[in-house]
Amino acid sequence: MAETVRSLVVEADGGSRGNPGPAGYGAVVLDPHTGETLAEAAEYIGVATNNVAEYKGLIAGLKAARDLFPDARVHVRMDSKLVVEQMSGRWKIKHPDMKPLAAEAATILPRAQVRYEWIPREKNKHADRLANEAMDAGKKGRQWEPSGSAAASSSPAAAAAEPPRVVGDAAAGAARARAALAGARAAAPAPEGLFALDEEPAAAPQEPSTPSVGWGVTADLGEPATLVLLRHGETPLTPEKRFSGSGGSDPMLSAVGRKQAEAVADALAARGTVQAIVSSPLLRCRETADAVARRLGLPVQVEEDLRETDFGAWEGLTFAEVKQRHPEDLDDWLDSPDAAPTGGGESFAEVAVRVAAARDRLTEKYAGRTVLVVTHVTPVKTLVRLALGAPPQALFRMELSAASLSAVAYYADGNASVRLLNDTSHLR
Repeated sequence: MAETVRSLVVEADGGSRGNPGPAGYGAVVLDPHTGETLAEAAEYIGVATNNVAEYKGLIAGLKAARDLFPDARVHVRMDSKLVVEQMSGRWKIKHPDMKPLAAEAATILPRAQVRYEWIPREKNKHADRLANEAMDAGKKGRQWEPSGSAAASSSPAAAAAEPPRVVGDAAAGAARARAALAGARAAAPAPEGLFALDEEPAAAPQEPSTPSVGWGVTADLGEPATLVLLRHGETPLTPEKRFSGSGGSDPMLSAVGRKQAEAVADALAARGTVQAIVSSPLLRCRETADAVARRLGLPVQVEEDLRETDFGAWEGLTFAEVKQRHPEDLDDWLDSPDAAPTGGGESFAEVAVRVAAARDRLTEKYAGRTVLVVTHVTPVKTLVRLALGAPPQALFRMELSAASLSAVAYYADGNASVRLLNDTSHLR
């Protein structure tokens, strides 16, 4: 009688609290007939993106399945459409961080033994729970530890081998966790002056490197560094809704944009709270910043990391034109913050890293002061998203008008409060 080929189910997931931010993954190997848990793996991996964590979860799950039954046919189920489509060969792998991970995953088991299926998130709860357990353990400077239930309930073959326990470099992981997640903090009250409103802060921040956790300790408030975020005025490309990043023609302000810059300069002069001005290096921001600087009598500091996203081959095109010319690349970009525009552009994940670095430099330099930051759509949305702890998909759910003002106050304890979004009252 021919031997029956063993089948296994691998469910894997990964998460990042900040994207990029403190990240971890989880993977579970199941018996497809009984639903028994045969093995579990999880790890806190430090600061990474969601997609990196998801790929690492897949790798851990495949290795666990191979260690149990090397000849088994493996059915991988994940709620990451990007990973499933790329590993199935239907989507191209373009991001440099994804290529080596996908290559490693492809070599663990013969391709003919593995098939992939996308499942909704609610059907991937076991792996999601493990990923969150790993991230929670990382916050406390500890390794993830299996509960022991997997070994107790598994088949004899699985019980003979201890469930995988993937923890990486414990000492380095603990040090990163303690540095990035040093205690709980309370919500901070609104700053006095510019954009102080009556309502409570929208949310505690989830910063890429210093996320807030808990509400159990009195906040170390001090005077916040308040970044007043000003999107530049209109250019000829703005009303046509064309991609206009740092890799294109660097357009000047239009006549409408110059009027907007003067209007916002008058509004900020009337409020009298801006103490410094920082600008993206791109011309449209420099023109807008210079209009305010003339009115306030302040110099302009240029911050390279506040430039707009490089949209690669999409520069100057409308969304509809990109959809017609580069449909697969556009779908990837909409699906994942790690996907870059066609032709060597920047991913939102890459932009978030440099914008967060600029934020950290500015909040340290201007602690207790109010600084006007003249920049672009993506950097403004990214700063607001990070302050709110919102996922990268939130970037597509914000509308930001030309010459609009937003403000984020950053406190010494790591908290932030978003005080106002998309104020264009100075233009009326």
